[in-house]
Amino acid sequence: MDTEESVSQNNSTAESPDVGFRLTGQAAAPASEIGSTLHRNGDSGQSTAQDNLAEQVAEELLTLLPEGWDRLDAAVAMTVSDETAQVIVSDGQHAAPVPLSARMVKLLRELRHESAGSASGPWWRFLASVTRAGSAQIEYDYGTEPFPDHQLFPPQAYRADLQTYPRPRLPVWLAAYVGHADRQVRTPSIAAQAGADDGASAPQVEIDLPPLPLMWARWATIAAAFVAADSPLGPRITAAFGWFEGTSRSGSTLHLLPQGRAVLSGGLWNDPRLEAAYNGGVALPQLYRGAPDWVADPVLNPRAANGLLSFCYWWDGAEWHCGESPAATALRPALPGVWSTRSTADVVTQLNERVPTAAAVDLVTAAEGRTLTRSFAAPILGGNGADTHNAYFQLMLAGVVTSE
Repeated sequence: MDTEESVSQNNSTAESPDVGFRLTGQAAAPASEIGSTLHRNGDSGQSTAQDNLAEQVAEELLTLLPEGWDRLDAAVAMTVSDETAQVIVSDGQHAAPVPLSARMVKLLRELRHESAGSASGPWWRFLASVTRAGSAQIEYDYGTEPFPDHQLFPPQAYRADLQTYPRPRLPVWLAAYVGHADRQVRTPSIAAQAGADDGASAPQVEIDLPPLPLMWARWATIAAAFVAADSPLGPRITAAFGWFEGTSRSGSTLHLLPQGRAVLSGGLWNDPRLEAAYNGGVALPQLYRGAPDWVADPVLNPRAANGLLSFCYWWDGAEWHCGESPAATALRPALPGVWSTRSTADVVTQLNERVPTAAAVDLVTAAEGRTLTRSFAAPILGGNGADTHNAYFQLMLAGVVTSE
């Protein structure tokens, strides 16, 4: 079969069903050669016992490589209560799943238990590649980056693991996943009640964010430039909604609301204030302190549902306000380059180096003034293979264009 599939096993020590491959035939490298070609990443301080177990694991993986296939890649996620595995064999042209043996599961559990004595604690995911020639590479995933959705267990699985293997800290995203307890959730009913209870709490006024009309126009211009460059990155716009996800895992959303209002919220990757809250026992910042009742879940960045919201600002028609959000200068990783006309123009020229800075500034200025026309914007947005119609549509959705 040509498509990659996953083989999931949860709390299973029974042999997986046969998937139609014989494990005999063309000989793989002798097990005795595995140790000399085994490369390990992710735990430089592992013990001799771990080394020996890792070699046994590599040898067992090699036995799972069927005749006619050249390489096996395995990704196994584990806690004390759960495991799930994706094991794929390939020959350079095709890929197919194979089951994980009961012996392999047993060896991995032993290896994970042995790793609990290391400074990093037990790994969460085991990643390995072996080839028929006998080379093997093993990596241990400690959760520096979020796990793939298909290898993310329910929070209770990680809580159970922490009971058995306590750790001094977790990666912020994982600590929030297991411990946020809906503390950043703000349903409309919660918002209404909070507004009644919090009437005396005056929000801060934030003067370092661009006024909403300028921010929206610049956001749309950057979105158009990314679309024109046929880039999957960068911000995007709909009729009343802008979103942005940076390459560093920080990001934000901007919701426009009736009566000239808006909500800007998002997250900073590995936010030190969230680190202090989830790993240090400090109270979470009161991001919604003094917020009106129209600041609620439907217009908040999805990070709020996962306890990873770092900031929340609301525009009341005249000014930006916030509770205990960081200063605007800290938000740069989470926002597109909307800080000034020039910063927005710089993004345009970075995406299309043939656009002169002066032309990019004129484009942004026209968007800010809601006076953009197709004939003016198209030559600036255009480039090699540029989809200027889709790009211009971003500007139309933002309402920053005018008829010819």
